[in-house]
Parts: sequence; structure tokens; C-alpha cells
Amino acid sequence: MSKEIGIQDVNIELSGGTGGTADKTAVRDRVLSGMQPSGLLHVGNLVGALQNWVKLQQRYDCYYFVADWHALTSNYADPAVIKQYTDELVLNFLSAGLDPDRCTVFVQSAIPQHAELYVLLSMITPLGWLQRVPTYKEKQFEIKDKDLDTYGFLGYPVLQSADILAYRAKYVPVGIDQQPHLEFTRELARRFNSIYASDVMVEPEALLTEYPKVVGLDGRKMSKSYNNCIYLSDTPEEVQTKVRTMMTDPARVRRTDKGDPELSPVYQLHKVFSTEEEQQYVADGCRSASIGCIDCKKIVTKHILTLLEPIWARRKELKDSSTLTDVVRAGNARAASVTEESMHLIREAMRLQ
Repeated sequence: MSKEIGIQDVNIELSGGTGGTADKTAVRDRVLSGMQPSGLLHVGNLVGALQNWVKLQQRYDCYYFVADWHALTSNYADPAVIKQYTDELVLNFLSAGLDPDRCTVFVQSAIPQHAELYVLLSMITPLGWLQRVPTYKEKQFEIKDKDLDTYGFLGYPVLQSADILAYRAKYVPVGIDQQPHLEFTRELARRFNSIYASDVMVEPEALLTEYPKVVGLDGRKMSKSYNNCIYLSDTPEEVQTKVRTMMTDPARVRRTDKGDPELSPVYQLHKVFSTEEEQQYVADGCRSASIGCIDCKKIVTKHILTLLEPIWARRKELKDSSTLTDVVRAGNARAASVTEESMHLIREAMRLQ
């Protein structure tokens, strides 16, 4: 089962709220999601996930975490950078609009119940299930510079399941292409309940969301591994330089050459950041050569800068305070309380206590 939810849908406030604030006394369905601290966040992460998370916190009981143990599955040889990226990730979570009064922000490794449930679930997970996970072979093929023939990498889906099931989350926000990963968790929950004749495990449902594809500076999907990103930590000057030097339609060698906007990565950014009128203006101008590539780039740069300006201001404010530490400490405490309650029920179901 899944529930479709669009960007407009999640703007709905709970009844009983005042001044645009949701009623904190109401019982809300729980949502859980996380990100790996494997590098700096970019605008693709912002429009593809974080903006949606901000909206979801208005309507659901949201738990958002830094998946630092997950980062170890592929970055185990250089774990020192994970702490650096963890701090940066929390900074971006709050800068993008996550409100610790409306959601719980925590770090995975601070909650030992994740590891305990991971171990227990690994005892009942068929090996064939893990070998059939689509991304297992795909990532091994894509990532050539790291040895991924490890137990940790193979068992990644079990840890992911433990993250979700420990919170008895009803929903997990995913794109359509990510549903098979969530189905693994649902199957594992059913297997647990069947083996131990219980209803302890909550089968999470997909909270389907539209994740716009954001192209990178080279025309491929924006990705830290491709080094083709506009980062949330970039300066305005860096953003302007990156967009100004982006690829466009190769046919437009001279200003007077006509082009095809669909062949230009810059136009793909317009589809995400610019208005429909501006998209039409740019497309027509490219085909007729009535505007140059620099003019085209200036328009989308303006929108990206407008999007990032409040985030930059918030980042500066948070860097000069103890807010990050306080937020994580409080979030870890709430997460530990919820997961320990779940683990008590799980241990009872398995007759371990």
C-alpha cells in the first residue's frame, strides 16, 4: 500500500492549530527518513528531499536522522570525514527549515537500539533477499574505487529496515523508483510477525512524493560522486561562476546560432527553478537565437540565488551558536525513548525478556 502525497497536499495544517502552527497535542502518524553524511548537500538534495521534509513536519510526527552508520558501508576506510559531514548535514537540515519544535532531528549512531534491532533482524533475513536488492549489484558496478564486497554493504537493507521499524513509522517518503527498497522492509516486518506470532512490527507505507531530477553542471544527474554540484555551502560568487560555465547546446557556438533547449543542461535547471513563462521565453529564445546563453543563465542563476539566500543567512546564524548541539542532544533523547519502547515490545515478542 502507498499513499500519494504531493507538494500542495502537505501544506494542509492540522485542525486546532493557531497562527499556522500545528496542534502539538494531536496524535499524528509517524514519518521517518534519513540522509547519509557522505558529502556536502547540494540543491538537488534541497529540492528533491529537504523541501518536502519541511512541509511534512507540518502534518506528521517526523523523525529525520543523519545515517552515519550507513555512510560506513561504503566509506569505512575513511571514517574521519563522516563526523565532519554529520555536523554539516545537521546544519543544513535546520538551515533549510526543519524545526526541532515540529520534528525530531537525531544522529543514527547515538541510538544503540538501531544496532540491536539490526542484529536481531539479520538473524531472520534470508540471504537471497539481500542478493536480489537492485542497488546491490548496481552500486558495485558504479563505484569502482572502493571495495564493496563486505558484509556491511550486503546487509545495508537490514540496517535500513531496522531504522524504520524501530520507530514503528507508518510512512516513509520515497520516490516511485525507491519503492522496492521499502518493500524489503515490509517483507521483513511480515516475516518477523509471522515467526514470532506477533503484530509488533508496523509495515511502513510509502509516502509517494515527486522528486524533481536536478541536472548537474555537466548534464548528468547532480551528484556528489560526479563533482558536478551547486552546494548549499557555496558562496554567491561560486554559484554564479558554476552556472556561467555550464554546458549548453553544443550547436550554439556563436550568439547567432539557433539551438535546441532540450539539449542544454541549463534549460533543465530552468524546468526546476524558473517560472513557466520564463521557461517558454528561454526555449523560444534558444530556438530563434533571440537570446544568448549568458542571458539564459542569468535568469536561472537569479532563482537559485533567491532560493539559497535565506539558507545562507540561517547557516551563518547557526554556526555562531550552540543550537546544533542542543537540537541533536534533545533529538537523540527523544529518539532513544521511542526506540527503547519499541525494543521492549520486540524483545517480549522474541521471548528475550
